[in-house]
Amino acid sequence: MAEAIRLAARGRYSTHPNPNVGCVIVQQGEIVGRGWHQRAGEPHAEVYALREAGARARGADVYVTLEPCSHRGRTPPCADALIAAGVKRVLAASLDPNPEVAGRGLQRLREAGIAVESGLLATQAEQLNSGYLSRRRRGRPWVRLKLAASLDVRTAMASGESRWISAAAARQDVQHLRARSSAIVTGVGTVLADNPSMNVRLDAGQLNGVEPVRQPLRVVLDSQLRLPASANFVTLPGGKLVLTARDDQAAWRPLLAAGAEVALAPCAANGRLDPLAVLELLAEREINDVLLECGATLAGAFVGCGLVDELVLYLAPHLMGDTARGLLILPGLEQMSDRIELEWLDIRQVGEDLRITVRPKIRPATD
Repeated sequence: MAEAIRLAARGRYSTHPNPNVGCVIVQQGEIVGRGWHQRAGEPHAEVYALREAGARARGADVYVTLEPCSHRGRTPPCADALIAAGVKRVLAASLDPNPEVAGRGLQRLREAGIAVESGLLATQAEQLNSGYLSRRRRGRPWVRLKLAASLDVRTAMASGESRWISAAAARQDVQHLRARSSAIVTGVGTVLADNPSMNVRLDAGQLNGVEPVRQPLRVVLDSQLRLPASANFVTLPGGKLVLTARDDQAAWRPLLAAGAEVALAPCAANGRLDPLAVLELLAEREINDVLLECGATLAGAFVGCGLVDELVLYLAPHLMGDTARGLLILPGLEQMSDRIELEWLDIRQVGEDLRITVRPKIRPATD
């Protein structure tokens, strides 16, 4: 199963909106077939593994990181392919919460006389598909917030100048975060201040040989529609979506003419776009993983609403002073008991900088 998980990870940049899945077929202790889902619309992991195993799949054990599908989508059901191949046993790391599958794949295998087990290395397998599972289980994407700061946790000078806080290696590392995301989300304030490109600038050789390189959907939250049609966000190739509360078709027209999509989104009580509603709209578009690259206000809004699942902070070895801008704007935290507790996931050096990955601490349930 560990080998199947390793194979599944090879699809992290290319399977959107499908999950990452790996499959290993074992005959009498020998691996005879390997496969991984490479791209949406192409064969699933089980099909590739069965092709490699050939006749040796009959009577074999199959290790797969996600429950085999039982419905016909863009490809035939994998459960049927396993049955036709005559495998003896199927071990699935985790169940698929897709309502079109949701236990039906394993049930179909059982009804065909195939022994079925689930749960082996489930935690590791589910980490590969945090976004897909979040969308299916919670109705919203997995949100990863990326920030860069100085050692005294400042993100820009008082004037707004912020290029560059982190060094070249860290900025290159961010490209991989972008590449594995379904969408990159920012606020119009960031676009107006920095005119960012918000695209993936890596070649196939840097992304497991995946070709062509998939560009995530670029999303800007712009309640009053201040975004100029000349911004890099709009003019660069790839999908771009502007979410706004301004229902004014005349104001939409320049952005639409420049190739952007504009859609309405509801506001929260503070007059800004509602973060949860934004995520639910993106889930409807089959967005699994969101990379949030934005300023302190929008970042604080998502954190304050409990909607950030993972925070990636690039910490640079320099000091910017107490007049520089802070990391997050989080109103209402007045006492120690109001703190948002985090837990460490990973700390490592990337070039000159540190990359710190944390997530909100899950508090134990109380009676």
